[in-house]
Amino acid sequence: MKHWVEAARVRTLPLSVSGIIVGSFYAMSQGMFNWNIVIFALLTTLGLQILSNFANDYGDGVKGTDNEDRVGPKRAIQSGLITPQAMKKAMVITALITLAFAVLLIYFAFKESYLLYSFVFLILGILAIASAIRYTVGKGAYGYRGYGDLFVFIFFGLVSAFGVYFMFSKTIDWLLLLPATAIGFLSVGVLNLNNMRDEESDRKAGKNTIVVKMGGAAAKKYHFFLVISAMILVLIFAFLNDFHFDQYIFVVAYFPLISHLITVYKNQNPKLLDPELKKLAISTFLLSVLLALCLIFFISDVVVNYV
Repeated sequence: MKHWVEAARVRTLPLSVSGIIVGSFYAMSQGMFNWNIVIFALLTTLGLQILSNFANDYGDGVKGTDNEDRVGPKRAIQSGLITPQAMKKAMVITALITLAFAVLLIYFAFKESYLLYSFVFLILGILAIASAIRYTVGKGAYGYRGYGDLFVFIFFGLVSAFGVYFMFSKTIDWLLLLPATAIGFLSVGVLNLNNMRDEESDRKAGKNTIVVKMGGAAAKKYHFFLVISAMILVLIFAFLNDFHFDQYIFVVAYFPLISHLITVYKNQNPKLLDPELKKLAISTFLLSVLLALCLIFFISDVVVNYV
């Protein structure tokens, strides 16, 4: 069990639910909420992330990408703790469980009233599951061709936040595009950081990530663009929503983000960036939680009511 928990890479899970948190609480701020939708949206997203982690372990393991040159924590197949056959079975089981969660989510969101919406979201769910697997699995794995960033941005940013909000409201609120894009950028930032760390080993293994294609120096600029743009987008979102002064408490999450950027700026050896993955992932989760809380109440009101 310990090896399977490690293969699931628990440290990546808080990041994956950030978009769900923002989209759900944005709906709550407008008087729409349903715990069934929230719970099954979270379960579906966590299932997708775990499936992606299993598939990444399997794909990189059987391709030989995970070898002695890899810097991060050793993967399950790489270290021989889990066989490729067992991992493949785990992927199938996880995919089926995730699909079941997605079907229940669609049911609670649309019931029998919105059959077209149900069909569209079912297709999105199937595509998300297939994309999670195809990131590193198979000859045409898109993670080996530099498209991993696009997948992460779409599914863990736009689809995550917009999708769950639409399930509540049955409408599109384009203002949500700002925080959804921000969460997407920060999620891509975690992947980019991972690829910066593994640039040397990925290049040797023929894994052509965006970092391998553009080079480390350009990847660092790209990383700054992702993180800084995300912070600016959330500030614009707060301004357009007429946040009170005390609702800007979410900027607390900017301090670890700025600290992270300073570390990346000073870094001369990408192999030493591994601890920054956790820092950026947790900072993104913290930002989503604080922003969600700021959406549904004023801190000053809470203090007054308490007194």
